[in-house]
Amino acid sequence: MQELRTRKERRYAHPLLVALATIGGFTILITLAFFLLILWTTKGVVTRPSLYHGEKIGVVDIKGLITEPEASLNALREFRYNREVKAVVIRIDSPGGAVGASQELYEEISRLNQEKPVVASLGTVAASGGYYASLGARHIVANPGTVTASIGVIIKVPNIENLLEKLGIKTTVVKSGVFKDLGSITRDMAEDERTLLQEIMQDIQNQFVMAVSRSRNIPEEQVSTIADGRIMTGRQALDAKLVDQLGNFSVAVDKAASLAKIQGRPELVYPRKDRLSIIRGLLQEEGVKILGNALRRLLGSSTENPISYGI
Repeated sequence: MQELRTRKERRYAHPLLVALATIGGFTILITLAFFLLILWTTKGVVTRPSLYHGEKIGVVDIKGLITEPEASLNALREFRYNREVKAVVIRIDSPGGAVGASQELYEEISRLNQEKPVVASLGTVAASGGYYASLGARHIVANPGTVTASIGVIIKVPNIENLLEKLGIKTTVVKSGVFKDLGSITRDMAEDERTLLQEIMQDIQNQFVMAVSRSRNIPEEQVSTIADGRIMTGRQALDAKLVDQLGNFSVAVDKAASLAKIQGRPELVYPRKDRLSIIRGLLQEEGVKILGNALRRLLGSSTENPISYGI
């Protein structure tokens, strides 16, 4: 009887041991994978493969809203110091962004262009700050249907004062100067504040117009006639002398090779990319997919793609 009871205890204990061993094994594997991931992300960089084998042309992408240009600035500096890179193509697909960030890219591209030819290739959209950045290049290529120009500056200040009143919320402001809470969203803008902001916007607009005039060799008075925020197609921009040539990315590469006097097919090289940035990008892409799926479920299965745009 004692022997039978021992066998039963062993039989019942066996699944528990298996479960503990399984959990322990998974924990070890996850820990090992975590340390391997850290080692991989901190060890070196990776580069995108080149298309050809010959003299080198660097390619720098400027995509999305221009708010944090550090990666593009580092890439531009890297190609400026790299003697093997004979020319650079800046691929721009951006609707614009922050003023200071756009100006930083413009200045860095201009500095690079002083040492080796830089050609800007405008993609689907290269407007406002995206176009501003392209002005540092020696030659600008746009597709006929590229949305570009939009030479102008804008600031929006929301006002939630009525909403706060409905919620019974009040704000008290103590400030050292009359303009210290400039742009407050809890009240209407005073006339002197509006005047100050308008002066700031006009000064930035003048800087934009001067950059266009200097880069495109167009009188400022002529630039001012189209510097009202209007967008243009690539073909219209060519007529307005805002771009030099119509064509796609390959045309821009050929032009860069010609300016650098490269014989034969050039080798396209891309900036070294931090592996941690790759992981961050993958996580962001996955997050966008999850958000999109959630929105589709929220809006109902009858509209598979509730938001669409095109030309």
